[in-house]
Amino acid sequence: MSPEPAGARTPAAGRRRVVVTGAMVLAVLIPTVVLRELIESRSGPGPMADLSMVAIPMAATAWLAPYASYRRRDALLWLVGPGLYVFTVIAWRVALAPYRDWRPRPEEVPRMRWSRDPKHAGRWYLTEPGGDPRHTAVG
Repeated sequence: MSPEPAGARTPAAGRRRVVVTGAMVLAVLIPTVVLRELIESRSGPGPMADLSMVAIPMAATAWLAPYASYRRRDALLWLVGPGLYVFTVIAWRVALAPYRDWRPRPEEVPRMRWSRDPKHAGRWYLTEPGGDPRHTAVG
């Protein structure tokens, strides 16, 4: 028998979460296409233009991954294909922050608590922003 209530395993598909996820994906993809076109217009088609197509998405994925229980190295998936899928899952999870409707990794459990808020019942609540002290460090 699972210790989690059934509501913790079903994702909440609210309009706000869908809109925030879509906005995050578009906020990464539109500058990516613009950057690729700029580089291609200056240096012509080639590997530089192709690599520029994944530079912004890789950076965004690496930055947001720890907030969604992913690892930064998952950004490398942009080089082999499933990067857009992984980023969309990360954006979907981050759109609900600081609440979580997925099971945390074992190293995240000490920072998590069950939400007692009736609006977010059955979800995890992140009590501390990040386990890696360098995750959000400035400078």
